Amino acid sequence: MNLPFEPQRQTQDYQASDAAHHIHAFVDQKALNAEGPRVMVRGEGLYLWDSEGKRYLDGMSGLWCTQLGYGRKDLTAAAAAQMDQLAYYNMFFHTTHPAVIELSELLFSLLPGHYSHVIYTNSGSEANEVLIRTVRRYWQVLGKPQKTIMIGRWNGYHGSTLAASALGGMKFMHEMGGLIPDVAHIDEPYWYAQGGELNPAEFGRRCALQLEEKILELGAQNVAGFIAEPFQGAGGMIFPPESYWPEIQRICRQYDVLLCADEVIGGFGRTGEWFAHQYFGFEPDTLSIAKGLTSGYLPMGGLVLSKRMAEALVERGGVFAHGLTYSGHPVAAAVALANLKALRDEGIVRQVKDDTGPYLHKLLHEVFGNHPLIGEIQGTGLLAALQFVEDKATRKRFANENDLAWQCRTFGFEEGVIIRSTLGRMIMAPALVASRAELDELVDKTRIAVDRTARIAGKL
Repeated sequence: MNLPFEPQRQTQDYQASDAAHHIHAFVDQKALNAEGPRVMVRGEGLYLWDSEGKRYLDGMSGLWCTQLGYGRKDLTAAAAAQMDQLAYYNMFFHTTHPAVIELSELLFSLLPGHYSHVIYTNSGSEANEVLIRTVRRYWQVLGKPQKTIMIGRWNGYHGSTLAASALGGMKFMHEMGGLIPDVAHIDEPYWYAQGGELNPAEFGRRCALQLEEKILELGAQNVAGFIAEPFQGAGGMIFPPESYWPEIQRICRQYDVLLCADEVIGGFGRTGEWFAHQYFGFEPDTLSIAKGLTSGYLPMGGLVLSKRMAEALVERGGVFAHGLTYSGHPVAAAVALANLKALRDEGIVRQVKDDTGPYLHKLLHEVFGNHPLIGEIQGTGLLAALQFVEDKATRKRFANENDLAWQCRTFGFEEGVIIRSTLGRMIMAPALVASRAELDELVDKTRIAVDRTARIAGKL
């Protein structure tokens, strides 16, 4: 093999050992064992290579996280330097360390001014676990301990730990043990699939008003917070109508319910703004962050708190009985600091907003605007979703849309591009450092995969 590296073992050996020891995420493990997983062995920029030497353009930034792409020497150097100086210490025992302090200084210089404190975690799932207890503790401190109920959205995703999956609205996850008390849900704002005869603005308001109805049903005195992604990520990269978020914010303020934004996917430049809630124009009380915080180079997440929440917890809350062994881990903090400096100093977020983001969406509309299989193109910045449709006039979706989208994803791998399928939607979210040439390649290979799928569906 003419490879830029030499795998240490044969692919089949890796696959056999993988099957013997691992249970993968969101997959039929028995079927995967029979098929054999791809063994990824190297990454550089937007590209990955597997153990057979095949190259892929990663159109999903790993899992929406490698904002700077693969192989950044500044991030690996930051990790190595921190390991040499202080590989680990905790934030228990009345201690802290420079890496986490400097990270937080930079983080809050990038955030809007109404945020002040952060509780670091190891992932987005953990951030949303911590969210529940923090929100409930906040209301206890304010003398309203009965405010315990969290409201989420059907088809929302907030992680796969127990409480995080309960906050989310993936019913198949609930059926596998992902339920806890005091969590309720309202409908998602998915106009294309569920809007019926309503126009997007009418539908957005109607979906938002479900929150008011649910709060009144449960009793505002019992509702602690509403959690949602600014746009739905794992649920299909679904953007709500413009009328949605202003009404949601009004309702939360009117009924004294905390507005909690899950920015795990949307944060750190993905939309062309530093945070997705800025793109949509609302002001959450909490932000759950992870993924792009370190560009995926090390696990790290966090729960960002507004000043009013932090003031209550710090000045009036006494001891808050929470803690994680690796919260604010020095090496993760050093990598996050280097990552945020690069995003800021290299003008990458501004580039996504002004150049590469508009370029990607111009390409997508040119290529797929009249495609017989595509009913809608959504997204902004370096985020996009293509909606499969059987009948454009009625927005009728395919009965087997999951199978078609999965086939399209498989065709993408065959063509050397990684895109994601969710329900009847094809999702792409390349690294924020993508060049125009790489976006051309992404769209062209996606077109081939979509065309191949359209032929199967009888649309070409």
